Amino acid sequence: MEEIEHIHILLVEDNPLDAELTMYGLRNTIANTITWVKDGQEALDYLFRQGEYQHLDAAMPGLILLDLKMPRVDGTEVLLQVKADSRTRRIPVVVMTSSREESDILRSYDLGANSYVVKPVDFDGISDVAKQAGFYWMVVNRHLQQ
Repeated sequence: MEEIEHIHILLVEDNPLDAELTMYGLRNTIANTITWVKDGQEALDYLFRQGEYQHLDAAMPGLILLDLKMPRVDGTEVLLQVKADSRTRRIPVVVMTSSREESDILRSYDLGANSYVVKPVDFDGISDVAKQAGFYWMVVNRHLQQ
C-alpha cells in the first residue's frame, strides 16, 4: 500500500455534531490537519485570505469537504467560487450533505464537485463516510500538492 500523505483538509460544515463526527472519522483513520469553518462565508474568507484570515500564512488545503445547506453563503456558491479561481480550482471538493435532491447533485457536478456524498442520518454512519472519503482522497487518488 502507498504511504499516506499528510493532507490539510478544510471542513465546511455548519452543524457542530456533524463536524465533530466527521473529524472523528478522519482522525481515527488518517492523521491529517483539519480546519473546520462553520459556514460558506468563513470558507471563502479562509480560502481567499480575506477578513479574519487575511494574514493567514498556510498552504491551501488538499481537500475540501463541503456541506451545501449553510447560513450566510451556501455550499453551491462556495463551490462556484472555488472552481472559478485559478488558486483553488484544482483542490478536490467532496460535497457531503444530507440532500438527496437530484437538482443538488446535478448542480454540484455541473459546478465542478469531484464527489457527492449523502450524509447518513445515524451518528456512526457520518463518521464512517468521512473515514472512507478521506481514505480515498488521501491514499487511493493521486493529487498534486497545493
